[in-house]
Formats: sequence, structure tokens, C-alpha cells
Amino acid sequence: MKVGILGATGAVGQKFIRLLQNHPWFTITALGASERSAGKKYKDAVNWVEDVNLPDYIAEMIVSDCNPSSFEGVDFVFSGLDSSVATEIEGDLAKAGIPVISNAKNYRMNPTVPLLVPEVNPDHIELIKTQTFTEDGSGWIVTNPNCVAVPLSIALKPIYDTFGIEALILTTMQAISGAGYPGVASLDILGNVVPFIGGEEPKIAPETQKLLGSYSDGVITEPRYPVQATCTRVPTLNGHMASVTVKLAKELSGIEEVREAVLNFKNPIAELGLPSAPKQLIRLHDEIRYPQPRLHADQENGMQLHMGRLRKAEVFDISFVCMAHNTIRGAAGGAILNAELLVKKGYLEN
Repeated sequence: MKVGILGATGAVGQKFIRLLQNHPWFTITALGASERSAGKKYKDAVNWVEDVNLPDYIAEMIVSDCNPSSFEGVDFVFSGLDSSVATEIEGDLAKAGIPVISNAKNYRMNPTVPLLVPEVNPDHIELIKTQTFTEDGSGWIVTNPNCVAVPLSIALKPIYDTFGIEALILTTMQAISGAGYPGVASLDILGNVVPFIGGEEPKIAPETQKLLGSYSDGVITEPRYPVQATCTRVPTLNGHMASVTVKLAKELSGIEEVREAVLNFKNPIAELGLPSAPKQLIRLHDEIRYPQPRLHADQENGMQLHMGRLRKAEVFDISFVCMAHNTIRGAAGGAILNAELLVKKGYLEN
């Protein structure tokens, strides 16, 4: 399938390019960026920050603007656009009949737009049928969540399904790559922790609850429970970690119940053969010092969710740590997995 990338010169756009190299289903045929980059060869428009060489054929591609006419030949687009411009551009492409799979926040909470983590809520793709960008349904938008909501929702899914959730407290330790490029100033982050990340904390409750919601007849019924979130920036490169404490809706006889729920979770896409899906979705670590971003973020090509420190809590019921690669599982890799699911379910076709 022919795919385009919006925001191709940015950090997320570069990650899309890297992850799509040699993809068995998708080939990049169009690159879009700002007017400043349009008309240039990609190699002249980009400050390439990935730790692999820029592919030759991508380097020589001419960057276009992000108008629908520039993407007429593609089957769909991935969007790594900044939120300041994503609403209009993504909407215009969808209205032109071009499906958009977006990493931007702008349409995540739209009631007709799937906010998708394939292993958590694959049935939510049915929301596409309720969208009205085009009369024939050819243009639509699907989003992937915030880079914290992704690992948190995967970790909470078996817990929520088995016990229910009444309240949640979490503190995140977010890697500097989550700030994009050039990101956080070195004098702010080296040897330091910044205890606030603008705009992060308000996303966690609504996005996670939408992901955990039940779908029926075009409507998602979301759970409602209070969430106290503190988001911090720490001097790690990749891998967002969260320390989570949960009050359960069901009485717990012992922590082994939770352990069994996590280990026995049935991955709903396990048998679909999606190229980007990890063989083992959740790795529950017994070693008390794990998970660690440097040791584990890249495992299973950056698509695995790591959990550890699972224990009975003194406040509320249970506590654990979870971690996943933020720019892969929590961004571009998650969007590519969404596209693969949409192919399998017949929403994307040549």
C-alpha cells in the first residue's frame, strides 16, 4: 500500500520513516511538511536525528506541502503533525477521501474518532462508520493516544476487566525524547528532574478511560474514576515509566489474583499476524529492580509493555510500575500497528 507522511521532517515523522523501512505491507510514496520545507529534497529539509542512516530513496524525495492534492496517489497517510496545525490539515485530507492515522492529540476525544490501542480496544474501530468527513465513508481519522496513556491502558486493561477501578494515583517519569527535537534544554534536564510537563496531566484520565470504555452501537461508555497524575521529565533517553497505585472496585484476596489476571490476559489481536505486534505483549518482571528504560525499552522492537514491582499497596489496593518505549510504542510504532489492524479488518484497501 502507498502511504504518505504528514509532518515528515519532525521527530515523529522521522520515526515513521525509520520504522516503515522494509515494512511488508506499506511503502512511503509521499512526504508532507511545512511551507518552509516544501519543494526541497528531504535530505535538504530535514535535520535527521535517528540513529540509522537516512534511506537514499527517502533522501531524494521532494517534500510537498500538506494539501490534499499532494497526497492524491496514496492509500492513506500517517500524521506526525504538531497539534497547532493538525486539526485543519487532517480534517481536510479526510474530507478529500484520504484516511488519516494520526499521532496528534486534536481528534482523540472526538466521539466519532477511534482512540486506538489494538490490544486494548480493537472493537472501537467501528466508530469509523459514524464519521461524516465524506458521504461515502472513504475519508476518516483514527488516532493513537498520548505516550503515557498507551502503556498505562495496556497495564490497566487486565486489571480493569477483572476487578474494576475506583481510583488511580500515578507519577510518570518521562524520557527526554518525548519532548521532540531540540527538546529540553540541557541545563534544565542534565542531573535533574523537572516535576511538571505542560499539557500532559490533563490527557491521562480522559484518554485512558476512553480506551477502557465499552463499545456498542456507535457509542463508547467510559468508566469514570478519579485520577491524580503527576508528570515529570527525567534524564533518560527513551522509555516512559509510571508508578501506579490503584483502588479496585472488587475486593482482593491476594496479590496473586492480580498477577494471574495480567499473565492470563488474552491479547485480542494475537492471531492476526500483524507485522509490528510484539510476540509477548506484557512482560511482568519478577526482578524487583525491573523494568528499566535502558534495559527494556527496545525489547520486541520497542513494542512491548513492561510491568514490575507488582505488590499489595498500603494505600488503596495494589501498586506497580509500567514502562514502554515512548516514541515507538507510544507514538509512531503504535500508529503503524493501528494501520495494520485496519488493513486486517478491511478498512484500508489498495
